[in-house]
Amino acid sequence: MKGKIVNKHKKDTKSKNLYHHLLVKLYKFLSRRTDSKFCKTVLRRLVSSRVNRPPLSLTKLVKHLGEKQDRTVVVVSTVTDDERMMEVPKLTVAALRFTEAARARITKAGGKCMTLDELIMQAPTGK
Repeated sequence: MKGKIVNKHKKDTKSKNLYHHLLVKLYKFLSRRTDSKFCKTVLRRLVSSRVNRPPLSLTKLVKHLGEKQDRTVVVVSTVTDDERMMEVPKLTVAALRFTEAARARITKAGGKCMTLDELIMQAPTGK
């Protein structure tokens, strides 16, 4: 005989951060009401544990972008500065949070730092 079958998928975050809970609520709604794969991916990464959301440096961001630097980069973690990088290109980055140094370097280069809820407001509608 089997015992109680427990669903192993996380549905919510264990974070004490209210902003984080609101983001989960927003992306839960969007992933339910739209057929957007993007929203489902962001939600899955938002509810993941902090260990599974390691910080990402500016160097890695630029490396992954390659030549396509006109795109908006979405990072569901902290964006950190990398002092070894001499010049930061103009980037548009949406992330959970930024270190002060990373935010300063991105804005100094003429880029834009956004939060994940601002990203939704900026997204083009299907009409």
